[in-house]
Amino acid sequence: MHTELCIDASLHRSPRITSVGGLAGRQTGPDTVHLIGTAATPLGGDTITVRISVAAGAHLEVRSVAASLAMPGGQQRHSSAQWHVEVGAGASLIFDPEPMVVVSDASHSVVNTIALQQDSTLWLRERTQIGRFEEASGRWTSAMRCDVGDSPLLRHRVELGDGSISHDALSAPLSMSSTLQYPDDRASEVDLRGGSVRLALAGGGSLTTSVGRRLPPSDSST
Repeated sequence: MHTELCIDASLHRSPRITSVGGLAGRQTGPDTVHLIGTAATPLGGDTITVRISVAAGAHLEVRSVAASLAMPGGQQRHSSAQWHVEVGAGASLIFDPEPMVVVSDASHSVVNTIALQQDSTLWLRERTQIGRFEEASGRWTSAMRCDVGDSPLLRHRVELGDGSISHDALSAPLSMSSTLQYPDDRASEVDLRGGSVRLALAGGGSLTTSVGRRLPPSDSST
């Protein structure tokens, strides 16, 4: 199944939402949209394309009502999603959906493409858990490309789960929480005990990443 969802926010009007497939959006506040699953997706072989556009001067919050499950299909185990985000001049976006849970034997990949302006504001969090209770054989990859105007802000790629480059005898994290914030002038910081690091980006902004076996209770709805 192929799913497409478009959310367009402009100043002085409600967000416009169009969708087809297994994911929809519902306006739950003046500037808030919640993502809602309308079918079991992503299954192996499914593709998802989401486009979020926030016009100049507008504000938008995108959240979800529940965690998403990436599951293997009858003939394929891999599914994929592409998220295209554009935040205009003087506009702001908070993007904080519930975690993606990649169940046993499933594989899911995500590509995030983000375009900002110098005076845009962004707070974007991505959370992933490999496996439900006592499962550990799923796999997840995420690539993020973020530009501010014509200048690159971030190029980032992460793999989790069985067969990934981070999965070995020394360390095999199964969860990740990653937050991209722009602008942000805080310095880089490492928390070895908590397994998290905040990286100050050269173009302004920060990327905060934490990994572990399970998402903390405050970060997980599963």
